[in-house]
Parts: sequence; structure tokens; C-alpha cells
Amino acid sequence: MGRSGLFDLERHFAFYGAYHSNPFNILIHTFLVWPLFFTSVLLFHFTPSVYSFPSGFSEHGLEMNFGFVFTVMYALYYVGLDKKAGSLAALLCFVNWVGASVLGGELGFSKSWKVVLIGQLLSWAGQIIGHGVFEKRAPSEKFAEGLLMGPYFVLLELLHFAFGYEPYPGFYKSVNAKIDADIAEWKVAKNQKKLS
Repeated sequence: MGRSGLFDLERHFAFYGAYHSNPFNILIHTFLVWPLFFTSVLLFHFTPSVYSFPSGFSEHGLEMNFGFVFTVMYALYYVGLDKKAGSLAALLCFVNWVGASVLGGELGFSKSWKVVLIGQLLSWAGQIIGHGVFEKRAPSEKFAEGLLMGPYFVLLELLHFAFGYEPYPGFYKSVNAKIDADIAEWKVAKNQKKLS
């Protein structure tokens, strides 16, 4: 069932999971990752439109701008990772885009950037606390990969917790083995660094 490269869900999930294994850090991310996506789309709402939808849509702020392109990129990637959970993640991306577009249209830029600033600051502060206090492991240096996988990781964790969902049989067993190996390797390297 394994894919390679960009669509290797097992590798990406294990990579993300190795930096998010503490239950409190996972809980913090569960509540703060999607707001990062939402506030990013809200900010991107104010980029130039390459195409305006018919007037009924445009009146509510729905425009084909970078916010829309950003949403489509995330949505397509998530569907490419796993059709079932990826489709749900794609739907959530578009719900965020519609919500951010409507809010941006109502508030205008002068108020929206304040919402974005507060949302981003609170979300990043929470995640820094999650990593520093609970995980005791800094986020990965692969920042872009973490940003891309964050919303999907949170959703997949929730689906697994609530419904026992796996993209395919044995997914979590394989992923957990990789996560455990990565964490063990990190602890050894951390201890060696202390001794030297």
C-alpha cells in the first residue's frame, strides 16, 4: 500500500508524529492547527483576484485569489494522500476558505489583519508551549512539511481516535513503529550531546 515521495502518507505521518507524541501537545495542536489555516486563508483573501465568481458569490467575498489557490493546493494534496480522510480534509479546507472569505468581506482588511494577527500569535504561542513544555522537543527543521501536514495529521488522529479509522490495514502499526524508532534515536542523540 506504500507510496513514495510526496504522497508517502506513512512517512509523512511518522515524521509529524515523532514531533507530536505527547498527548498534551497533540491536544494543543488539535485546537490550534486549523485556526492557523483559517487565518492564513483570511489574510490571503486580500490578495488580487484572478477571476471573480458570478455576482451572487462575489457579494459574499468569494473570489478566486491566492486564498482560493492555497485552499485548492492543500485540498488536492490531502485527497492524493488518502481518498477517504483526504476528501474530508479537502471539504474542511473549503469550509475554512468560505468562512474566511465571508468574514474578510464583512470585516474588510483593517479589521481582518487584527483577527489574523491575534489568531496566528495565539496559535503559534500555544504550539511553542506544547513543544517546549510538554513534548520537550523542538519542532522539526522541516517547517514547510510540518505546515502542510499539520491540518491533515490532526484530522487523521481524530478519525482514528473516534472511529478507529486507518487509511489501510496496518497503517498505525507501521507508523507507530517508525515514530518509536525516531524518538528512540532522538533520545540517544540528545543523551550523547549531554555527555560530550
